[in-house]
Amino acid sequence: MPRLALYAIVVCVLAVVAAVVAFVQGSWLGIVWILLAGLSSNMAWYYVRRARARRTVTG
Repeated sequence: MPRLALYAIVVCVLAVVAAVVAFVQGSWLGIVWILLAGLSSNMAWYYVRRARARRTVTG
């Protein structure tokens, strides 16, 4: 798995944890964390698919 994909997954997990904490505390700021989690999960999928595509092209 590419390093950037791992970083994106870590950011995604941390954003989900931050969203849960924010909602438990009654803050609507958790919505921003949910959006960041969605963005980082899409980035992780992108980097995984890009690495997989490069692997099939190069051999």
